[in-house]
Amino acid sequence: MSKLKVGILFGGVSEEHSVSVKSARQVAQHLDTEKYEPYYIGIAQSGAWKLFDGPNTGWENGTPVILSPDSSVRGLLVLESDRLGSRIRQGQYRTINLDVIIPVLHGKRGEDGAIQGLLELSGIPYAGCDIQSSVLCMDKTLTYLVVQNAGIATPNFWIVGAKETIDPGQFSYPVFVKPARSGSSFGVNKVSNADELANAVETAAQYDTKILIEEAVVASEVGCAILGNDPELIVGEVDHIALSHGFFKIHQESSPESGSENSTPIVPADIPAETRSLVQQTAKAVYRALGCTGLARVDLFLKEDGSVVLNEVNTFPGLTSYSRYPRMMTAAGLPLGKVIDELVSVTLSGSPR
Repeated sequence: MSKLKVGILFGGVSEEHSVSVKSARQVAQHLDTEKYEPYYIGIAQSGAWKLFDGPNTGWENGTPVILSPDSSVRGLLVLESDRLGSRIRQGQYRTINLDVIIPVLHGKRGEDGAIQGLLELSGIPYAGCDIQSSVLCMDKTLTYLVVQNAGIATPNFWIVGAKETIDPGQFSYPVFVKPARSGSSFGVNKVSNADELANAVETAAQYDTKILIEEAVVASEVGCAILGNDPELIVGEVDHIALSHGFFKIHQESSPESGSENSTPIVPADIPAETRSLVQQTAKAVYRALGCTGLARVDLFLKEDGSVVLNEVNTFPGLTSYSRYPRMMTAAGLPLGKVIDELVSVTLSGSPR
C-alpha cells in the first residue's frame, strides 16, 4: 500500500512564525512515516516558500517551491536550478502531487482564511477549518456575535478603530484591550484605569486596525480541545490555567518550554465532573455554531457560580511541546501521533468541502 503524500505547511509571515515552526517540529517527531510521506514546506517571514527535509535548522535555505492554484495539478511546483546554482529559468520545475495538506500555521495568513483560500483553489484536501469558519474565529468580534446568536455567553465588548477617538470614561474598569484579529496574546493588555487606555490601544494597533475592548470577566480560565467533524466530535480533557498573578500570556515567555512565570496548566482540570461536562458541551456548541472542522481549541471562562463564558477559539492551536491542545488530547488517551492520524482521516473523509 502506497504512503499518503502529506504536505506540512509551517512558518508564515505572522507574529506567530516561531510558534508555528515549533509546532511543525512536534508534528515531524510524531508523524508515522510508515503511513505518510511528508513534504515540509516552510514559509519564511519574507513570504518565500521553501521545500526542505523537515522544520529543522536551515529550512529557510531549502528549494524554492510554489503551491499550484491550478486544481488539475493538485500539488507543488518545485523550482529547479542547475548544479552550479544558476538563476532559475522559466519552465524549469518539477511537480509533486499531494494527497492532503496540514497547514500548521498560526495567526494572520494562517488561521484567518487567507491560506485556506489558496488551498481551496489548489484542489488538495486540507486539515482544519474552511475559509468561512477561519474568518469568523480569527476576528474575535465576529466570533462573539455568532456565538451570542447561538445563545452562548460572551464578555461585554466594544469595537473601536485604531485611530478612533475614544472616551475612556465610558468603560467600567478593568477591561482588556486586544487586536481583534491576532493570537497568542500579542498586543493584549489589561487596563486598570482610564489613564492606561490610550497606551493599550496604541499597543493593540501595532497588530490590527480593529481593536476589541472587553470587560474583564472574574473567572478561572479553562479550555477544551476538539477534534473531528460534526456530528462526530472527540473532546480532550478539560484544562485549567492556574494563575498566580496577572493574565495568561501564552507564548510570551522568553523560554516557554521551561514553564511560565505566572501560570500552571492543570490537566485534567481540578473541577467537578458536572462542570467538566458543561465546559465540553459548551465548547462543542461553540465549535458547531462557528462551523469549525478538523480541530480547534475553545477557551472559556469558568465563573464562581458554575456558568461559562466564551473567551476565544483557536482554529489551528499550537502543537508545541508546551501547548495546551496536545496536552489535553494526550490526557484523553490520544497522543499527538494519533491526533494526526485522526485529523488526516477526517480531512479525507470530509472532502470535498
